[in-house]
Amino acid sequence: MKKPFVTREQIEKINETYKTPFHLYDEKGIRENARKLKAAFAWNKGFKEYFAVKATPNPFILNILKEEGCGCDCSSYTELMLSQAVGITGNNIMFSSNDTPKEDFIKARELGAIINLDDITHIDFLEEACGIPEKICLRYNPGGVFKVSTSIMDNPGDAKYGLTREQMSEAFRILMDKGVKEFGIHSFLASNTVTNEYYPMLAAILFRLAAEIKAETGANITFINLSGGVGIPYTPDKEPNDIGVIGEGVRKAFEEIMVPAGLENVSIFTELGRFMLGPYGCLVTKAIHEKHTHKEYIGVDACAVNLMRPAMYGAYHHITVLGKENEPADHVYDVVGSLCENNDKFAIDRKLPKVDIGDYLVIHDTGAHGYSMGYNYNGRLKSAELLLKEDGSVQLIRRAETPKDYFATFDFCDILKDMDC
Repeated sequence: MKKPFVTREQIEKINETYKTPFHLYDEKGIRENARKLKAAFAWNKGFKEYFAVKATPNPFILNILKEEGCGCDCSSYTELMLSQAVGITGNNIMFSSNDTPKEDFIKARELGAIINLDDITHIDFLEEACGIPEKICLRYNPGGVFKVSTSIMDNPGDAKYGLTREQMSEAFRILMDKGVKEFGIHSFLASNTVTNEYYPMLAAILFRLAAEIKAETGANITFINLSGGVGIPYTPDKEPNDIGVIGEGVRKAFEEIMVPAGLENVSIFTELGRFMLGPYGCLVTKAIHEKHTHKEYIGVDACAVNLMRPAMYGAYHHITVLGKENEPADHVYDVVGSLCENNDKFAIDRKLPKVDIGDYLVIHDTGAHGYSMGYNYNGRLKSAELLLKEDGSVQLIRRAETPKDYFATFDFCDILKDMDC
């Protein structure tokens, strides 16, 4: 059973200052997890985690991870700006993008980021936009279906990302002719895997590719980026990944493949978002309505604006009714928000303790791809983000939106000048 990192008493106290709904992050959990990751890959001298900014684009979170030795994985101009704002620049940024605008490449070059090219045609595009750097990375897509044991994890052949095997060799040769002196290889074959086998299998694929390309071209390959994909168990019946076991599996593949190929000094990079932050954030919301029709409904003050994964993917997020953790889950509810869309449901036919108006509900595992995927449909406003500090205090790390924020893009005209917001 999933246990919240916060109690009802704590939430009642927080709610005196910051009204629900809000996203709450656990600083202690974030730091401890970052240290576990670092320890798991301590065998590799050049190891570095580049946190996927898209997962939780908040400068306070980025600063915590920066203090723990992490860099940033950015995929857009504004994510680059955010990294720059907290002092993360140069080789501490991996810029992994696709269908990339010229301005984004220029900004990445300005910051000295490591650019990860998604397509062979981007070589000429990058050169024309801002020149080819001496250090660059290429994203590989092997195609086909990716399996772990007998389970299909994902279908890289249908993914828009990356270069084919033949294009990889060609791109290395082209870039070497253009003066590139240092290369990296990157790939992302599956998302949110809850298995200790994924990273070691991906690593073996990339390690063999690196050995082949070095033999073919003589390129100076200095890092392998395993990207993301190490997931979290959203459902309470699954065991979490063991990052220590994962790190050891990658080490074995490294020693079997890279060392004999003369690539023993190659650094290992990761770009984890969900694994780094997912379990260390939650959405706290309050029950404000109940409805008894063809089904039993609990209406809360959050909606898909605050967390759209259930509406978008039918994703499961566990729910705890604070203060009723030990009561029997003998009621069946749809837990819903207020949007004019029938998919605005955090849970469908979910067994919970009896929910009373005013109860606080914790929606688990929203620390990554939670707030960041929010939007403003129906004119609903995005909530605040709070940080539960290691000393037990709470810090506001993003205020809730106001109607003034919603109307801000009309500031070029006078149509809304008389709005009282």
